[in-house]
Amino acid sequence: MHRSAPRLTRLLACAAVPVMLVVAGCSSDSGSGGKKSSSSSAPSASASPTVAKAVYAKLPDACKSVPAKTVSDLVPKAKDKSGTEVKSTDLSARAGCSWNGLESKGTKGSQYRWLSVSYLRFGSDSVLGSGQKRAQDQYTKAVADAKATDGAKSVKTVTTPGIGNEATTVTYEQRKTDADFVYAVVITRSENVITTVNHNGAGYEGLKSPSAADMTKGAQTAAKAAVASVATANKK
Repeated sequence: MHRSAPRLTRLLACAAVPVMLVVAGCSSDSGSGGKKSSSSSAPSASASPTVAKAVYAKLPDACKSVPAKTVSDLVPKAKDKSGTEVKSTDLSARAGCSWNGLESKGTKGSQYRWLSVSYLRFGSDSVLGSGQKRAQDQYTKAVADAKATDGAKSVKTVTTPGIGNEATTVTYEQRKTDADFVYAVVITRSENVITTVNHNGAGYEGLKSPSAADMTKGAQTAAKAAVASVATANKK
C-alpha cells in the first residue's frame, strides 16, 4: 500500500485537471508504454520559399533613353539620329540601341564615334533568387568581362558613384581598322536592371584619337540619362 500511494496521488492529480491538459502533460507519466498525442508527432508544414519582388517590371525604349542633344554631342554626324534598335525577342528583359557616325574635318582627317545603350532586366524566381540578387551577379560578371576585353590595353577601372545603386567605369584602348580606338564603358545596376553604356571613338587620316577623359565624360552623361529612363518607364 505504501508503494502504490505515490502513483495513486499522481493519478488523482491528473483527474482533477481538464482533459486537454491530461493528454498534454500527464499521459507521459505512465512510463514508456504511454502514447504521445497525434498533434505533437505530426511534422509541421514548411513554408514555401519566397523571394523579394523585382522592383522594375519593364524596360524603357532604348533608342529614346538618351536625349537627342546628348546623342548629337557624343556622336556628331550620326548616320541615324534615331538610333539602330537591337533585336530582342523579349523587350521587357533585354533591349538596346546604338548610334555611330564619321565626322569629316576636311584635309585634317576625320573622327569616328560610337554610342550604345543596352539593358538587361532580371525577374525574381523562387529557384534562381530575387531579381536584385541576380542583377548583382550579372553586374559583377559584366565588369569583369569589360576588363578582359580581347586586345584591350591600358585598362583602368573606377567606381562611379551617383549612377544607380552601383556603377563602374572601365576605360581601355584597342587597335582595330588601322586606328587606335579609345573606349569608356559604364556598367550600372539599378535594383534588378543592368544598364551598359559604351562610348568609343578613333581619329583617322592624321587626326588624333579622343582622350579617355573625354570618352568617360560622355559615357557617364549618357549612363545617367539611360538609368533615369528605367525609373521613368516604370512610373507609367
